[in-house]
Amino acid sequence: MHEVPIVRDIVNTLQEQHPDKFDRITKVQVQAGLLCNVQPILIQNAFEALIRDEPQLAHIDLEVVLLPIIAYCESCEQQFEVIRHKFVCGCGTPSRKIVQGEELRISKVEFLT
Repeated sequence: MHEVPIVRDIVNTLQEQHPDKFDRITKVQVQAGLLCNVQPILIQNAFEALIRDEPQLAHIDLEVVLLPIIAYCESCEQQFEVIRHKFVCGCGTPSRKIVQGEELRISKVEFLT
């Protein structure tokens, strides 16, 4: 289960980036592209397991948002959504240029005011 180290890295990043406000974090949103090999339910489960080991994290709500795969067609210079892993533009041209879908990042952090 590679989600446990991912969740640990998310918490470590939050502690490093917000050392003076870490205990006031209420919600963290993570964006995960469909190609990054992360399952939202497994991330949530890993986070719940981490909370059991570190109850001081219980005040944080973790939300995982899946991002679709977006590719770029050099023939018609348009972006298109990849459906069912078919990397072919509407114009019929195959494309390997991925614009979105491989990322895994913290996109939003909310704090208690």
